Amino acid sequence: MKQAWVVALREMRMGFRNPWAYTYILIFALFMMTLLMIHAQGYVKGYSSTTATTLNLVLYLLPLMTLMLGSFSLTGEKEEGSWDLLASYPLSTVSYLMGKYGGLMIVLLVIISLGFGAAGVLGFFAGTGFRGETYAALFAFAVSIALTFLALALLAGTLAASRWQALAFAVAIWFFLVIAWAPILIALLGFLPYAWIRPAVTLLTLLNPAELARLFTVVRLGGGAVLGPEYYDWVQWIREPAGVLMYAVFLIVWIGAILGIAHLLWERGRGRG
Repeated sequence: MKQAWVVALREMRMGFRNPWAYTYILIFALFMMTLLMIHAQGYVKGYSSTTATTLNLVLYLLPLMTLMLGSFSLTGEKEEGSWDLLASYPLSTVSYLMGKYGGLMIVLLVIISLGFGAAGVLGFFAGTGFRGETYAALFAFAVSIALTFLALALLAGTLAASRWQALAFAVAIWFFLVIAWAPILIALLGFLPYAWIRPAVTLLTLLNPAELARLFTVVRLGGGAVLGPEYYDWVQWIREPAGVLMYAVFLIVWIGAILGIAHLLWERGRGRG
C-alpha cells in the first residue's frame, strides 16, 4: 500500500505539471458553460433536452480525454526509460498499477470538478443552469465515465509500446464504445429472435461502461420512458432504493476486472523483461 501511495503521489505531481491537464480543464469548462448559456432558460430539473445534450457532451469528450491521459502515462514511461528504473526497485506490479490508477483518478476528479464548478458558478450568477440534484447526477455520471475509462486507459497503455500505439488504441476504444456502439447494437439485435433481444441488450449493456452509465443517469433523472420496452427491467432496478449501491458495486467489479487483465499482461511482459 505504501508503494502504491508513492506512485500515486508521483503521478499526481506529473499530472498537474502536464499542460494537457489544464487544456482539458479549459475545454471541459468552456463547453459546459456554452451549453448552459445556449440551451438553459432558468434552472433545469430532471431529464430534458439540455440534460441530454450535456450527457452527450460528457460522453463524447471525457472518455477520449481519459483514455489519452491514462495510456500516455504508461507508454511515456516505457519510451523515456522510467519504467526500467522503477523495475529495478522492489516495486510490485499491483502497487504500480494501483498507484497509477489512484494518481490519475485524482487528476481527473480535479479536472471534472473544476469544469463543473466553473460552469455552475457562471450559471448561478447568470440565473441559469441545473437544479442541485440534477447537477449532482450529471457530476456522478462524469465521475463514473472517468473511473471506468481510466481502467481501460491503463489496459491500453499496457498493450501499447509507444505513444503512437497508445493513441491508436485510445481512439479505437473510444470510437467503438461511444460512437459505433449504437449502430452495432441495432445491427446485431436485428439478427436475433425476438425472445433473445432483451437478454442480449442486458449482456451487451453490461459490457459497455459508457452505455451503462448513460442508462443509469437517464433513469435517475426521470427519463426512463425514452428508453423503450427492452429496458423495462433496467428502469425498475435503477429506481429501487438499492439501485445506486448495485450500480456502484458493478462499477467496482468492472474496474477490478479490467485492471486484473492489465496486471496479468504487465506481469507477462515484465517476466520476459
